[in-house]
Amino acid sequence: MTAFSASSGGGQLALDLTLDPDYRASSFAVSEANANALALVNRWPRWRQGHLLLVGPAGSGKTHLSKIWSERAHAIVLERDRVERSLSRVTRGTSVLVEDCDPGVDEPGLFHLLNRAAGDSGVSVLLTARSFPGDWPVTLPDLVSRLAAAERAVLHEPDDALLRQVLEKLFRDRRTPLGAGVLEYLLMRMERSVDFARRLVAVLDNAALARKGPVTRALARDVLTALSGE
Repeated sequence: MTAFSASSGGGQLALDLTLDPDYRASSFAVSEANANALALVNRWPRWRQGHLLLVGPAGSGKTHLSKIWSERAHAIVLERDRVERSLSRVTRGTSVLVEDCDPGVDEPGLFHLLNRAAGDSGVSVLLTARSFPGDWPVTLPDLVSRLAAAERAVLHEPDDALLRQVLEKLFRDRRTPLGAGVLEYLLMRMERSVDFARRLVAVLDNAALARKGPVTRALARDVLTALSGE
């Protein structure tokens, strides 16, 4: 368990930072930063050549969106560096998730997997990465060609509209009282990540409960400072 101490005129507070991620479909906030990617993922199983590449920076929602799809498609997860040894699990109609492909993948295995998806076996494959295939250390020519032609769903860094929507929902769900200007203060200074937003709201809510008052800009400042120095 990880904790930090934050002070804002009322002494030190030990605040628990442990927070399980929320990957429910209902908690996926939509804005211009991710609407097109969401639409492409939701178009499954009508993906071109049976596979889709989901690309976006850290904190943009790749894991959340891939979890939503995996649950809907009853997908199995294959490790990126052990695809070939797991191909026996990929039978007709199987949906497959391979995450974080850009550091390096099992190239022969991934090529064979994508070939199955492109065939008539009903196999679907969702790949996730932070960068586009041209920046991956892939050398197998046939795989390079197939990845270059892959349909892509692009997630952009969360914008203010998305983060505001997430913060408002999280504070509302927790019934956390907010002081004037707190949302604007947070949006100008917080890490641009939905996961961070969830963690931030949980810590602020706990701190406000401990102080028996609303989340103020002073408390927000102390919590953001503590989190940035964790």
